[in-house]
Amino acid sequence: MKNRILFSVLALVAVTLFAQGKQKDFVLQSGQPVAIACSGSEAPVVRTSLDLLSRDLQTVLSATAHVDTNTGNIIVGTIGQSKLIEQAGIDISALKNKKQAFMLAVSEDGNLVVAGSDSHGTAYGILEISRLLGVSPWEWWADVTPEKKETFRLSGKFRELQSPSVEYRGIFINDEDWGLMPWSNKTYEPSDVKGEIGPRTNERIFELLLRLRANTYWPAMHECTLPFFLTKGNREAAKKYGIFMGASHCEPMACNAAGEWKIRGKGAYDYVNNSPAVYQFWEDRVKEVAGQEILYTLGMRGVHDGKMQGAKTVEEQKAVLDRVFVDQRGLLEKYVNKDGGRLRLSGETELFH
Repeated sequence: MKNRILFSVLALVAVTLFAQGKQKDFVLQSGQPVAIACSGSEAPVVRTSLDLLSRDLQTVLSATAHVDTNTGNIIVGTIGQSKLIEQAGIDISALKNKKQAFMLAVSEDGNLVVAGSDSHGTAYGILEISRLLGVSPWEWWADVTPEKKETFRLSGKFRELQSPSVEYRGIFINDEDWGLMPWSNKTYEPSDVKGEIGPRTNERIFELLLRLRANTYWPAMHECTLPFFLTKGNREAAKKYGIFMGASHCEPMACNAAGEWKIRGKGAYDYVNNSPAVYQFWEDRVKEVAGQEILYTLGMRGVHDGKMQGAKTVEEQKAVLDRVFVDQRGLLEKYVNKDGGRLRLSGETELFH
């Protein structure tokens, strides 16, 4: 009898220990509310991604998401900035010294933890949940309607770590004359302003980029299009979606000479005979966007794909470029890089066309 009792006690202890050691799965049920814990101090791109995830949860699970600063069955945060992540009980050491990386992991109590190495990484981690739900990045652009689900489950052992191999990834809107510009201006976002591609259109593009984990955008720049930075709301849309704004070889210092010089410039776009006006053209823009994420193109050429004005020989053009690089770097040091940190630069200049 004593042996039977001892065996029963041992069996009960074994079952209890097994139950305690088994991790819970992360489970969402159709129609059930979803609580998301995230600090209110996270960057705009994180908040934007949470809005997109909330929309996706409604689409796939008919579930309403609520964002709380303290508790949730999805816990979101950026390392070094979020106490929620520090207290989540997940080993996040693999994220250290990585850029735009994220980790998804199910905690012992069955919560899903989304940790990012920086704000972009956190945003990409949030939208990885959307991908796992079955939402395509092309949902809107290609009419890819997600399938409805009754249950969404991740194993208690689920772990995922991802980071990009290329720091800046994105697209250039080229030859918009025949597609994007007239569609936006006349159909999707009708405007009385000729050639305007507004923030409603750009937000659709930025959402696609964010869902694809791209982060860089060179906007349309032909003469038929009102320049990006002259269109109200575009800058704010880029910030909202965490987009680094860049520009082609024709657009040094974030200035679209093809479309803007005739509006903001004075005289000829010529750094030999009219350098004060060209310098002012660049300086005004750099001051305007100094607080934004910009990939600055350095160099000089003519308007659009035209050759450099004022300099007639290769040697003269080289001399002009030497001045241009010094002056452009000076502007960046004065307005953008005041603390001597890292600059984001690109450069391309054609001497002859």
